[in-house]
Amino acid sequence: MVRISIDAMGGDHGPAVIVAGLQNVVQRRSDVRFLIFGQEEVVAPVLARFPKVAAVSDFVHCEVAVRMDDKPSQALRHGRWKSSMWKAVEAVKAGDADVCISAGNTGALMAMSKFCLRTMASIERPAIAAIWPTAKSESIVLDVGATIGADAHQLIDFAILGSAMARALFQVDRPTVGLLNVGVEEIKGQEDVREAGRLLREADLRTMDYRGFVEGDDIGKGTVDVVVTEGFAGNIALKTAEGTARQIAEYLRAAMSRTWMAKIGYVFARDAFRRLREKMDVRKINGGVFLGLNGIVVKSHGGTDDEGFAAAVELGYDMVRNRLIDKIRADIDLFHAKVPDVRVRAGSNGE
Repeated sequence: MVRISIDAMGGDHGPAVIVAGLQNVVQRRSDVRFLIFGQEEVVAPVLARFPKVAAVSDFVHCEVAVRMDDKPSQALRHGRWKSSMWKAVEAVKAGDADVCISAGNTGALMAMSKFCLRTMASIERPAIAAIWPTAKSESIVLDVGATIGADAHQLIDFAILGSAMARALFQVDRPTVGLLNVGVEEIKGQEDVREAGRLLREADLRTMDYRGFVEGDDIGKGTVDVVVTEGFAGNIALKTAEGTARQIAEYLRAAMSRTWMAKIGYVFARDAFRRLREKMDVRKINGGVFLGLNGIVVKSHGGTDDEGFAAAVELGYDMVRNRLIDKIRADIDLFHAKVPDVRVRAGSNGE
């Protein structure tokens, strides 16, 4: 049984979408149990409409809900120990849940997750990893917003974290990894990126196949399984891709409705457009995984619908089933055994 803690108060639409998403999960997974945190007067009426979810759930009332516009410091000050978001994360720390899912405020969720779960030993900063649809299949891109700026050793951490997630999600023994850069030549890019590439190349880990530098267009091509960058560039790349997908969809919609001939052509090409729409459906890849913590936390997009939230829950489910945390710890130990002179920044306490 996979135990999943849910912050029912997060997101733009609140419990109505979240509980409906859990219903989708229950219909597909028979081995889940939910620990739902939220304000009883808001959540209880919604749960009553979904008896299948209620049957596999325990509910805990929380007086405080973190608002989507709260600053991380405000959320910690007012929501620590008592908000639905904090309680959902704390359930993972206490061992009452295997993974936490929230559609709430990203900054607040990261702050609470770091404060409550702490980072793993030798990991200085956590990263947010996103699943990226590509021409080949899917890739993992990290960091997409948790860390602005990163030195060589933090980029190496991200590579280790991302490759472990790829092994857990894609079921590959040695995922390919690339560092995002302004060119593929070894002399190009910032010094930290070049240094990270050198260390990864020399380590030659059996858990990842380091392929060197990749450029922005390689992300969509699916050149590697894992694309590593710092959070500023990663977040811009993510938002640009989302905007481009919406732009293309608008172009196609306008083109198909412009003339009668175009409308007739759409009728004959419906299956092709349906497959394209499914490929570009961001709901199916919803969920950013917080990596580098002593526990699994998944951030759902706040504006998603029930199917999108279900995808985030099932992503967390897969990470638990495939023992993501164990893979990360083993990979960290392997790297430091291969490259013992690399400084250990966080120390054994993981703080």
